[in-house]
Amino acid sequence: MFETLSDRLTSVFSSLRSKGRLSEEDINATAREIRLALLEADVALPVVRDFIAKVKERARGEEVSRALNPAQQVIKIVNEELIEVLGGETREIRFAKNPPTVIMLAGLQGAGKTTLAGKLGQWLAGQRNTPLLVAADLQRPNAVTQLQVVGERAKVPVFAPEPGNGVGDPVEVARRSLEEAERNNHNVVIIDTAGRLGVDEEMMRQAADIRDAVSPDEVLFVVDAMIGQDAVATAQAFLDGVGYDAVALTKLDGDARGGAALSIRHITGRPIMFASTGEKLDDFDLFHPERMASRILDMGDVLTLIEKAQRTFEEEEVNRMAKTLASDDDFTLDDFLEQMGMVRKLGPIGNLLGMMPGMGQMKDQLASVDDKDLDRITAIIRSMTPAERDNPKIINGSRRLRIANGSGTEVGEVSGLVTRFFEAQKMMRQMKNGNMPGMPGMPGMGGGNRKKAKAQAKKAKKGKQRSGNPMKAKQQEAEKAAERQRRREEGPAPQQMPDLPPGLGGGQLPPALGGGKMPDLSDFDFGKKK
Repeated sequence: MFETLSDRLTSVFSSLRSKGRLSEEDINATAREIRLALLEADVALPVVRDFIAKVKERARGEEVSRALNPAQQVIKIVNEELIEVLGGETREIRFAKNPPTVIMLAGLQGAGKTTLAGKLGQWLAGQRNTPLLVAADLQRPNAVTQLQVVGERAKVPVFAPEPGNGVGDPVEVARRSLEEAERNNHNVVIIDTAGRLGVDEEMMRQAADIRDAVSPDEVLFVVDAMIGQDAVATAQAFLDGVGYDAVALTKLDGDARGGAALSIRHITGRPIMFASTGEKLDDFDLFHPERMASRILDMGDVLTLIEKAQRTFEEEEVNRMAKTLASDDDFTLDDFLEQMGMVRKLGPIGNLLGMMPGMGQMKDQLASVDDKDLDRITAIIRSMTPAERDNPKIINGSRRLRIANGSGTEVGEVSGLVTRFFEAQKMMRQMKNGNMPGMPGMPGMGGGNRKKAKAQAKKAKKGKQRSGNPMKAKQQEAEKAAERQRRREEGPAPQQMPDLPPGLGGGQLPPALGGGKMPDLSDFDFGKKK
């Protein structure tokens, strides 16, 4: 969505980093480039003017002139002002003191209200709520049926007493839904209302009547993020005609320039609460202004990636994989298949990689990432026997032909997979021993000098040479016997997990990933499903 804006801003800041000190001319040139970038992204002109004025005012202040790295300080200012434009803080649902909490959805036809109702219902159910979807869009053909289908997929009940298609009173349906919620202990009611292809008086009056009948705790204006400047005009019209508390953006995964998201908050004064980023019901979450600003500036969104993993992975899966990686056994194709399955649960690989800092500079490589390649790898591995997965060295020419025929691939693809797996297995083995190729040993994970480590291991295994003096040899045997007895009494030494390498405990990200501070992963409990 923000690809064009992100590219332009990244280019602007790249030229700034080469300057040790910023002159007035540098500040004006940077502001001009940022202005062009925002206008190209379809951001409303009043928003651009206000944004540039604040950035220039702060860039001329002491916080930049006295900074050791002025360019980094300007980037920090742009990031903070971008967060402010997007809303400042994450806005969450205000639940009613006395249930049910009523959430009314309003917006134009085609904005995605019905689908968003299902996504919101599933999201709330995942937080131990008991939502009820209400089919109050009785004008659009098959709108009631669509909500019922979406509700079934989301496993959220739907209240639909009227068939729709022009039949029934939406205000009465909305009023009766509150009684239905109280009767069946639903603590949240989500009302899907009718829209039109454009703003008209009849639609506004119906939405206002439903609002007056149920007194919703939250009115969400649902807007398609791909319609550009029209989104701002429509948002203002709904604010004047019906009123709403927050905005839900849909289709953020589209290829539009994204200016609507940056404009609506500033023009209407209403925060963006939710963002829908795909077609699946899981592609939905709270809108975090600071994380969106970070992604626009190509700083990544590691926190969202971590939270996604928390919600997706089962505790048993995480513990089993941790034990596999920590054990002395070799990494097998079965382990690889299980890991790949865990990653696939998080969504498209390109999207996951896009959340990493600095990945905006590798968008061509990310675009070439195809999830179908992973499907082919899965098919190849599943076409192997258990013995072949456990020990790929036994896969000879005839076995490769059989595997290729069984998976619908070419022999060359099977050979390539086996070769790459041996390389990955070797790398895993080196990581466990603390010997990554071309890197010094990681603290807490063994030394970095492989020859020295081998020599020490050989020396330890060989032990002391037996003396030729009979008296001294007898003494050595007695010492060895005493040592063996002591070890038997103490039992086996407890296994200790190696220390984390720098960067996984709150350190700095490597330059290849954009630099900056890495969030402390110890604050996140990956083992528990949210």
